[in-house]
Formats: sequence, structure tokens, C-alpha cells
Amino acid sequence: MENGKKIVLSGIQPSGIPTIGNYVGALRNWPLLQGEDRLCYYCVANLHAITVKQDPDVLRQNTLSLVALLLACGVDPKRSVVFVQSDVKEHCELSWVLNCSTYMGELGRMTQFKDKSSKHADNINAGLFTYPVLMAADILLYQSDIVPVGEDQRQHIEICRDIAIRFNKNHGDIFTIPEGYTPKVGARVMSLQNPAQKMSKSDPNPNGFASIIDTPEAIQKKFRKAVTDCDGVVRYDPENKPGVSNLLAIYTSFTGMSMAEAEARFAGENYGALKNGTAEAVIEGLKPIQAEYSRLMGSVDYLHEVMEDGARRASEAAARTVKRVYAAMGFNA
Repeated sequence: MENGKKIVLSGIQPSGIPTIGNYVGALRNWPLLQGEDRLCYYCVANLHAITVKQDPDVLRQNTLSLVALLLACGVDPKRSVVFVQSDVKEHCELSWVLNCSTYMGELGRMTQFKDKSSKHADNINAGLFTYPVLMAADILLYQSDIVPVGEDQRQHIEICRDIAIRFNKNHGDIFTIPEGYTPKVGARVMSLQNPAQKMSKSDPNPNGFASIIDTPEAIQKKFRKAVTDCDGVVRYDPENKPGVSNLLAIYTSFTGMSMAEAEARFAGENYGALKNGTAEAVIEGLKPIQAEYSRLMGSVDYLHEVMEDGARRASEAAARTVKRVYAAMGFNA
């Protein structure tokens, strides 16, 4: 709590332009969490991004672009704190302290470490292993009450809670114990080419995902190539018809229709109609976001002002937590 408001913390890596899956599952909900009874901290998590090798110039540009995209999606920098992770030094400071309160066995059980290690076998670095500790520092720095996450991030919330509970037990009541929050609808959009996997901006197949700023032509092309099946019936059945079900889920996410309404809309139609209809819904839904994004990218000075103000506000809150942690550890004279 801060001034009677619940604290919300969420972050996203600047490892490329977010996909429509990121939008449906996370970014679309961020403006909705802004309210009189909440203070939201929205972080561009560039420190997390470097567990994978990055080109510095590309990372810098992706960071700026992501700030613009957050604002274009409806995040209000006057109502929320929008900041870049590396601009707040306390993230690294608290991460080291929490590393010393985290066990190797806990980190070794993290499924994301196993997954990323298999994908980046030539770069299994210590940061990849301790990634969840930095994430815990991100959350605990701001005394966060609520952390919006997808189902695949639940494990990170659990280890964060374990670390906080252990630290509080050993050093006093320092950290708020956060709760994960997962939206009930639209939390998981699957790959257009492999509907058994979550849509990802790091997919080596560019036809597997659509980004938020893809052109209408690119979106139409990718949806035309989307994997379906052979029986030709438009029906929501994730187990037996994952490709078709994924398209229907995307369609309902962008139109606001119920699944029953979507099935009725495409009853008797072929898969081409479903693909075209879904692409059109996505294009229409993204149109205002893309227009605002283009406008903001033409106002770089304003974006830097937003980042500087966000870093100042985030640093003030983070410094208060680190001061308490340092005193509890015996670092202060």
C-alpha cells in the first residue's frame, strides 16, 4: 500500500515489438488496472533482456519503442509510473541481497531456466539462472500487492513470495507479500504456425506471430498461412482443433464476441473466411494503437521526459525499501 492505494507492478522486456498475444494477455489490461485505488508501476525490463545477447543500439531503440507502445496502448504516465529498469539502480542492489536469501535448489527447479538453457545452449549464463531473483527484486522494491502475470509466470510469483517470506522471517517485516493476478479471459494466444506453443516474439518463424505494429498486409499474410486442420468445420475445440480454436480465441479477443457468437458467425464458412475475418478484426483493433504509436515515435523528447520522470518516481519508492533492507542487514552504521 502507498497512500492508501494498492501497488501494482508489471514489466515487459524490450526484446522486440510485442505480439498480439502480449497485447491480449497483458498490455491491454495494463490501462484497465489504473484506478483511484491503485498505483501502477510499469517497467521496461531491459536488465532482464541481457540474459540473451543483445546489440546495444538495438536494445536502446527497442526500449524507446516499447515506452511509446505502452503509452499507445493506454497507459497514462500521469496516473502510473512508467520507467526503464536500468534507470533505477536499486533493482540491482536489492537483487544481490535477495540472491543471498535464495537457494540453488529453488532456482534449479525453475522451468524457464530449463527452457531458455535448451534454446540458448551457447550462452547459459549465471544471470539466466538467477533471473527469478531479479524479478523478485523488481516486485518487492515497490512493496507490490498485485502482480499481473500469465500462467507461465506463476512459478516466478511463487519463488518471489518464498523469498519475501523467508527474508521477513529472518530480518523483520520488510516486504509486502505479493499476489499474482491472471486475467480470466484472453490470457494465452498461441502460435499461428504451432498452436501447441504460446505465441512469442522470439519465434524463429516470423509467420508464427503477429506484432502489434505489423502492417495490415503483413497481418493478412500471416493469418492466411495460419495452421488449421483438414475437417473444414469451424468449431472451438482446443484439444482436437487447436489451430482453429486459436483463431477463434483471437477473433473473440478483438471483437468482444462470445465464443458461441463467433462460432455462429462462421458457421458453414470455410477456413479462409475464418482467417480473413480474424485478420480484419486484429487490423481494426490495432489501428488506433498503431496511429498513436507513430505519433509518439515522432516525439522522442517527450518519451525521454516520461522515462526521466518515471525513473525519478520509481527511485524514490525503491530507495525507501532498500534503506529498510540495508538497515535490517546491518549495512548502515
